[in-house]
Amino acid sequence: MILKLKRTPGIYLVGFMGCGKSTVGRALADELGWKFFDLDDEIEDGAGSSISEIFDRQGEEIFRALEASALAKRVRAVQAGHPQVIALGGGALMDDKNFELVSNHGVVVWLDAPFDLIEKRVSAESHRPLAREPQKLRELFDVRCPRYAQAHYRVEAPEEEAMATVQRILALPLF
Repeated sequence: MILKLKRTPGIYLVGFMGCGKSTVGRALADELGWKFFDLDDEIEDGAGSSISEIFDRQGEEIFRALEASALAKRVRAVQAGHPQVIALGGGALMDDKNFELVSNHGVVVWLDAPFDLIEKRVSAESHRPLAREPQKLRELFDVRCPRYAQAHYRVEAPEEEAMATVQRILALPLF
């Protein structure tokens, strides 16, 4: 295992909504014997509301503040030496402070799924407030991908068993 991961045992999975961060994250954590946290679940538990409700009632700005707070809490646990795989929301890295926080306290892995797969996955879901309009979904994807590309590692996440993606992560020069 690389020294950075020994000092701050956090693997942050990033990527666009629907790329498989939660599914792959759970499987990766199981393989490593680490804990798994989904940042969106942490936000919902803390707020007592769904992500959609937070967006609709309080707005994206409030959601992003809750997201930054939840991420800071997870990073503190990583800094304390608690090994974790953490799935970040699709927009979490767009905030420079969040990007710097995860980049400096663990390893950031981008799950890169093709847009057509993402579109297929999220089109039938109503709980994703930023996926309600197909044209805006594509624009958002195009805006976010350059930030994801700044992750420490990029792993392809095509439509297949999550374990295949986990195996690609485990083959990275981290372990």
